[in-house]
Amino acid sequence: MKIIQSVLLKLYAFWVFLVFTVFMLIFLPGLTIPFMIGKRFSWIGYTFLWIWSWVFSMLTFIRYDFYGRENFKKGKSYIYVSNHTSFLDLPGIRLLIPGEFRPMAKKELLKIPVFGWIAQGATVIVDRSSGESRKKSLDKLKQVLLEGISILLFAEGTQNRTKEIMQPFKDGAFRVAIDTQQPILPMVVIGAGKLMPPGTVKMKPGRVKIMVAPEIPTEGLTTSDLPMLKEKTFNIMKEMIVKNQSSN
Repeated sequence: MKIIQSVLLKLYAFWVFLVFTVFMLIFLPGLTIPFMIGKRFSWIGYTFLWIWSWVFSMLTFIRYDFYGRENFKKGKSYIYVSNHTSFLDLPGIRLLIPGEFRPMAKKELLKIPVFGWIAQGATVIVDRSSGESRKKSLDKLKQVLLEGISILLFAEGTQNRTKEIMQPFKDGAFRVAIDTQQPILPMVVIGAGKLMPPGTVKMKPGRVKIMVAPEIPTEGLTTSDLPMLKEKTFNIMKEMIVKNQSSN
């Protein structure tokens, strides 16, 4: 039985890789060209990213359940702050967030065939080993917010490979929020890490929850308030995860 199960999971992983690659190639013009021809057309690229995410979810039998959609307010720009548990976080977040936004992405993603081309246009790339690159990336995110487009940062900085609920948060998202006086919208992804653990290609179908909390205003906050804002966001997100775990 274990041998059969192992073979089925390997076949499933291959199927997921096939769906990921084939449909990314099919949609590649829509996922890249709009970002090349100017900001006015970038929404088209994000529409194709939504379509790709929906196809990926349907064909891989990975379903996303969304809670707190009422916390998105039309016409507002947000700093979306999320935990990061798995590659499977990304399609669900794209399906959840209305309209276009700009995630911060590590430069290593550029090395992934095909996906790297998309990341180049759809995200703000950062070299985490370079202080200068981190500063330029944060400045770019601030500019994006001023243009009326929301941004997304994984506050832990990388996928959580520990046994802790979340890793300590980095300062970047909260520095941007204070400098721009734009609200933070916390969200948590629950269950994706069990379906596809970080750093592995092992995976299985199932359901993932993504929950959105009410916005955290930042008007009037200064740099001295950064630790407080970071702790408040961390506690809200941790409570959402703990409550979900205790109710299951």
